[in-house]
This record gives sequence, structure tokens and C-alpha cells, in this order.
Amino acid sequence: MRSDPLQVQGQTPEVFTQILADEVNLALWQRQLPAHIADFGAVLLSLNEPLAESLSLAMPTDDAEPDLRGLAAGFSDLVGYEGFMADVSWLVSAFACLLGAKRIGLRLRVLDKAMCPRFHVDHVSVRLITTYAGIGSQWLREGALDRRALSTEAAEPQDIQQMLAGEVALLKGEKWHGNEGFGLIHRSPQPASGERRLILTLDWLD
Repeated sequence: MRSDPLQVQGQTPEVFTQILADEVNLALWQRQLPAHIADFGAVLLSLNEPLAESLSLAMPTDDAEPDLRGLAAGFSDLVGYEGFMADVSWLVSAFACLLGAKRIGLRLRVLDKAMCPRFHVDHVSVRLITTYAGIGSQWLREGALDRRALSTEAAEPQDIQQMLAGEVALLKGEKWHGNEGFGLIHRSPQPASGERRLILTLDWLD
């Protein structure tokens, strides 16, 4: 019988490699976002402009960088844009390299409300989530909530874990081979009135 899944955290991106272990369903890089990128995110949110972009990225077979041309182009005049784009490019490349992915799905969004306000699991193999500005995503350690209560009006669980802005998480979902029934339980937080968040997600498509 399989033991409860583990959640691991670390100060360097090397922690990502632990997501490949059968028993791990969360690998969290506890990084502090560089100041120029944090400032870019804060200024972008202060403009109160919409942002909802999606890309399907075919990963280059050589060491070339992923093609992110046009991403958040409406904000390219802001100080820190180039540094932000370099960071996104690095995350895409690292994610693809770790998994041997040929195609990555990218979503970059500004949100003023919780997209998925109830605790749930993702029906994907693995997803990268990071919040560049605003409140970070929330997750639960195994056993904090009965999985039969997912996506219902169940009582608020105890000991909710909160990601910080800048931290980068790899979340295993239900479609990772051998992880059926053990996807990481998490949810989008509800920003305070008048507040928003800038979030990036990456999905392994093939």
C-alpha cells in the first residue's frame, strides 16, 4: 500500500528534481524574487490593466531559448520587463528540461478574484505555478482535508500553507503515472478588495 505523499521545500531550484520521486507531489523552491522583477510586477498591477495570455510553446531541440515573442508586449516599456521575460524564459526551459517536454502550455494572467476558490486537485500530470506579485497560492499537507470533501462546501481546513510571491512550485496532478488519487490539494487565494495578483502557470503538454 502506498504511503502518504510528501511535500518538499528548498532554497535552490535543485529541489525541483525531487518531483520525479514517486512519493513527492509538491516541490517548492522558496526563492526571493529579485527586486527588479518584483518591482516590475508591482508596477504592472498598479496600472490596473487586464492581462490574460496563453501560449503553446514547441521547445527547441537545441539549446535555444523558447520563443516568447509578444508575451505581455503591452507592458514592454516598463522598467524590468526584460528581466521579467528572462526569468519566465528560464523557468520554461528548466521545466521542459526536467521533464523532457516537447511542448509547454504557458498562461500569464492578472487576477482580481480566485479562479479556483475551493480546494481541489489538478487533472494534469504536473504544473508549475508562481505568483510574481500579489498573494500566492495555497496548499494543504496530506491529511489536512478528507479528499472526499474536495470541491464541496466543506469546513475550512486547519493549517493552510501559503506560497509567497516569487516562490515557484511544481505540483503533481492526477494524471502523473502512479499519482492517481494523490494530486496535491491546493486552491487560488481570494485577493483582498482592490488587490490583484500576477500569476504564471506552465503545463507539460507532451
